[in-house]
Amino acid sequence: MPEPHSHGHIEFNWLTGGSMDYLFGGEACTIRQNRLVAFWAGIPHQTVALHEAGDARQLNIYLPMDAFLEMPQLGRLTETLMGGAIIQLAPECIGLETLERWHGDYRSGNSLRADLVRTEIGTMFRRAAITGWDVLLPAWVEQAAGGRTRTGSPVRYVVRMVRHIVENIAEPLSAQSVARVVGLHPNYATNLFTKVMRIPVQKFVTRVRLIRARSLLFDGSLSIANVAFQSGFVSQTQFYEHFRKAYGMTPSQMRKHTIEG
Repeated sequence: MPEPHSHGHIEFNWLTGGSMDYLFGGEACTIRQNRLVAFWAGIPHQTVALHEAGDARQLNIYLPMDAFLEMPQLGRLTETLMGGAIIQLAPECIGLETLERWHGDYRSGNSLRADLVRTEIGTMFRRAAITGWDVLLPAWVEQAAGGRTRTGSPVRYVVRMVRHIVENIAEPLSAQSVARVVGLHPNYATNLFTKVMRIPVQKFVTRVRLIRARSLLFDGSLSIANVAFQSGFVSQTQFYEHFRKAYGMTPSQMRKHTIEG
């Protein structure tokens, strides 16, 4: 990888052999074989060396940040990843066979298979939240004075803002109302959010509403109008416009596609 890059996902890496050297936020970290490693890819990261053995492979899966933050009962795991840690999950949380299935589902282009992967990742994270994890690189929020120079406080603010959005997605949400949750000046809060999440507050709100709408559509028991309302869209017209732009089909077409397989 010629230079560091970042993107708005939780990234998972698994090496079937050898090891890989990373620069993560400017700091060195080595990832070794046969353990699942997870980190927030919003922090600039770069592979600087790959030490493969024989026919070893590298498997990568990417979970959207908003989908991760919607997962319940993760406790400190959420802030650990959002705070910039690289963690390694215990063998009882995930094995190669499951990961290879996820890898195929994730790259299939089938939205239902991708949703199954997200559900199963949520279960894996809940197990990790109970059994614990190994830290390969500490989170900013857990690092004592010295060492890493950046502060975890801004990340904590963003985590609180995102959680507020997810928990109140059916209510009116303006950038100003989200900023009030953390007691910051609206301009500072929204600029901080955009810098950390790589997306403006209002676009992120729309993205979470679409995720909620898709979930409700799969349930199948609500009318399209109620799906739009419970996802926080002010009108069906607005809902259809955003949905078609995001998924290339209407909500009715997606529901029909889901039912018919």
